[in-house]
Amino acid sequence: MTELGLAAFVLGLIGLGLRRPFIWVLAYLYIDIVAPQKFTWMILPKLQISLVAFVLAFGGWLLVDDKRDSRFTLRQTLILILLAYCGLTTMSADFPVEAAAKWAWVWKAMIFAVFLPLTLRTRLRFESAVLFMVLSLGAIVISGAIKTLASGGGYGTLKLFVNDNTGIYEGSIISCMAIALIPLVWWSAKHTTILPRGKLATLFALALTFACILIPVGTQARTGLLCLGLLFLLSLRTVKNRFLYMGAMGALALVAIPFLPESYTKRMDTIENHQSDESASTRVAVWMWTLDYVKDHPLGGGFDAFRSNRLKIETRAATGAGNNKSVEVQEVEDAARAYHSSYFEMLGEQGWPGLLLWLWIQALGVWQMERLRIRWRKKAAEPGAGPDLQWQAPLANALQQAQLVYLLGSLFVGIAFQAFALMLIGVQCGLWSYLRQNRFG
Repeated sequence: MTELGLAAFVLGLIGLGLRRPFIWVLAYLYIDIVAPQKFTWMILPKLQISLVAFVLAFGGWLLVDDKRDSRFTLRQTLILILLAYCGLTTMSADFPVEAAAKWAWVWKAMIFAVFLPLTLRTRLRFESAVLFMVLSLGAIVISGAIKTLASGGGYGTLKLFVNDNTGIYEGSIISCMAIALIPLVWWSAKHTTILPRGKLATLFALALTFACILIPVGTQARTGLLCLGLLFLLSLRTVKNRFLYMGAMGALALVAIPFLPESYTKRMDTIENHQSDESASTRVAVWMWTLDYVKDHPLGGGFDAFRSNRLKIETRAATGAGNNKSVEVQEVEDAARAYHSSYFEMLGEQGWPGLLLWLWIQALGVWQMERLRIRWRKKAAEPGAGPDLQWQAPLANALQQAQLVYLLGSLFVGIAFQAFALMLIGVQCGLWSYLRQNRFG
């Protein structure tokens, strides 16, 4: 029944696209985020539904859509340059087979990030794209939150829709993206014209926010806790009653601590002392190895270049108590450990040129959203400003907050080419082009 329901939903979206081709873009957003073909085994995998939606989205825009307002931005050009550079490093990669496997999905995610802004020509399309992103990722988040409430979760053990600890379903990645989703949840609830706004929308936003916060608990990913802390600080800039907000959040944290699983609190303790945790110590060792690697390979080693690393890690753990307390030192050998950081992922795989391009793309996004936020907040405050001027600044703010949360999470997770993050960049590019070059000028 699950397979039939999912197949009917996906095929229904594709059918609706025959009347409104932009729906094919929305269908691809859903399929690329949720990956329904991963937890079905008959219809969708055989149809190669992701490829079908990808081709239909491009074909519908190319053949039918109005392109008068479609313009390229600097960031889209930079993404294409980075894509071409990644193609070159793939051809000369240290591990050609593994590099080709990663390239097979990276190029598609990057091309879609370049293409998405070309389709976002109206407020309704922005709302639709953001809402599909919220509800698609929200479906995974709600599943994980329910299982967390039922079992408490666990590091590497919380199963979402699929028993597949890769991509968006990997614990640290979903924790980061779940927290990044929260600003978009509230923008959709407050500014959507697609669904009725009111108490029901607010209640759903509260429930989904709670589910997003539960994901770092269920996955026991330290990245999620840090991202949540950053989002709290970022929200202080726009919240009306800062002291009341800070007091409420502090009270909620104090109330929640006794209900957290003991395994979660123990794992969070390792944030302060990474040497007591082998995973964290290995992460630092890989970063040091990467810095040494690019001294001899400044242009990078292509995708999955980390496979050549060989590491020796020292871990320190305190045993005993009081005067009998001692520190036990162990040396562990490891090899082919992933970067566990988007910054070092870019540096090791694409070298200094790739890292600088990627940082340029990210920095431009933060700067552009800040400019839009300030400009449109002023426009919304002008006398006589109507509801048509109230959604732009909050969307720019939500996209900026989501990106900053992603950039913090990227310090500890290798998600430089994560599809959902590239979709965020696509919406940012679309908003920048739409507000600067169209009738809003």
